[in-house]
Amino acid sequence: MITLTGLQKVFRTRDVETTALQQINLTINAGDFVAIMGPSGCGKSTLLSILGMLDSPTSGSYTFAGTEIGQYSEKQLAQLRKANLGFVFQSFNLIDELTVAENVALPLQYLSVSKAERQQRVDAMLKRVGLDHRADHLPQQLSGGQQQRVAIARALVIKPSLILADEPTGNLDSKNGEEVMAMLRALNREGTTVVMVTHSEKEGAYADRLVKMLDGQILLDRRNNLTQAEVA
Repeated sequence: MITLTGLQKVFRTRDVETTALQQINLTINAGDFVAIMGPSGCGKSTLLSILGMLDSPTSGSYTFAGTEIGQYSEKQLAQLRKANLGFVFQSFNLIDELTVAENVALPLQYLSVSKAERQQRVDAMLKRVGLDHRADHLPQQLSGGQQQRVAIARALVIKPSLILADEPTGNLDSKNGEEVMAMLRALNREGTTVVMVTHSEKEGAYADRLVKMLDGQILLDRRNNLTQAEVA
């Protein structure tokens, strides 16, 4: 699905040059559940932003579904994102003025999806995450765990081939965090590729593969032999 070769990301100001990623070589196969781990400042969120086509590398190659996208315009990248990628963030990123159903429907408004199909997909996603009875509520009327489930429904409604999750349980208590992780695990079991950034070894144990980073480099990329129960 994704191949990164010799990827580098350098941030420059007038006085300072900072290398956030250096010589990243990484392949993510369809159906993988990958946990990217490492201390703050190691480059994992920068890597996730590049994987999500929200930022561009300074150099190196990014191949998505067999196509090198390095020369794609922002419009082309936006089309790829809208059709293939679902995002789940630590801060939920729901729009306060929209209802739960309207938040979930938002990504479909940028695709050629009829009103009837939009409604059908939204209803199905809210039922899946157990919030169909909250469809007309506003985000601030929900708990943190419920808001994150809305965010997951919003990510899923476009039927993405890849979900990118950035510290998806960072604002949740342990019970709600476990529910969100179990949901991501179930989605992966159904065939959706998941790439998650996390500090937590416990959450990393849900993944099939661990990628550990330090100082902008990948130190370790291996299959995960632990289970969630073993680190609980």
